[in-house]
Amino acid sequence: MRRLWLLLCALCFVLAGCGGEAAEKHSRDFFAMDTYMTMIAYGPRAEEAMQAAEARIRTLEDELSVTREGSDIWRVNHRTDDAVPLGRDAAEAVGFALAAAKETGGALDPTIYPVVEAWGFTKDHQQVPEETALRAALARTGWTRVRLDDGSLTLEPGMEIDLGAVGKGYAGREAGQVLRDRGVTSAILSLGGNIEAVGSRPDGTPWRVGLRAPDAEGYAGMLSVQDAAVVTSGSYERYFTDESGRRWHHIIDPATGYPAENGLVSVTIVGQDGLVCDALSTALFVMGKEKAAAFWRAHGGFDMILIEEGRHITVTEGLAGRFSILPDYTEEEAEVLRR
Repeated sequence: MRRLWLLLCALCFVLAGCGGEAAEKHSRDFFAMDTYMTMIAYGPRAEEAMQAAEARIRTLEDELSVTREGSDIWRVNHRTDDAVPLGRDAAEAVGFALAAAKETGGALDPTIYPVVEAWGFTKDHQQVPEETALRAALARTGWTRVRLDDGSLTLEPGMEIDLGAVGKGYAGREAGQVLRDRGVTSAILSLGGNIEAVGSRPDGTPWRVGLRAPDAEGYAGMLSVQDAAVVTSGSYERYFTDESGRRWHHIIDPATGYPAENGLVSVTIVGQDGLVCDALSTALFVMGKEKAAAFWRAHGGFDMILIEEGRHITVTEGLAGRFSILPDYTEEEAEVLRR
């Protein structure tokens, strides 16, 4: 059921951005990185280019998957030696994840995997872990305890690493570049919650991407983009309800080991680099609205849409004219963050 839901979401994202063009249209659907993916591209070379883009994604899955036996990340987590040599892609992704952890003050932490395992989000059965088990899992985390030297990764005993917060962003960036390198100038890729827009629509107008409503069916709003990545992290994506009726989502605060609870239900990042957008969508969700706004003001280079409980929506000034809230979702106007 979850896979079907993801497929429908992917198709909805893409359909929101298409319509009416006379150019030759090609599409491709497949399952990779634990999600359904959809590509739509235009032009005479689109089919061949999408085939190459899918191959690139599958190569990255083989290298970056935490569960695929033999992948670089699997070898790190099942290591027998102190240092594990990584391939080029894994070394780049790990290096970026560690840099992002430093930049965000640990709000994104690629070593959080033992805690995610304790909550059961890596398998079919989830549970609220006992406090002693959670403390033990937290003791096995900490990005500052990781060393990446000349492509070799060293973790302290008991620690594990996971690139779930950056893997699809990396894949989207690479797949988009494959399309561009093969002459495609108009395409849109939906990789689960990640959108990669190559150029604009064939008629020159921006792609229209639907932003899913976190607490209802359908969309909260529509976003116009071209040649950009759009990545959303939300508490509605993966969660469970305990015996008391309390809901627990999968976005873990590395400081506490518990799901982040700060009033945010959805964070969407828009920028040029899907890898950066992927990392920031998780990190800024963990930070909460005030810290996320401060981070945006201090760093720039991206825009964001924050949806809070109660359907209050905040957008950064770069999206003020490109994002519209659907009246069926809320009649309240978006708050605009300015520098």
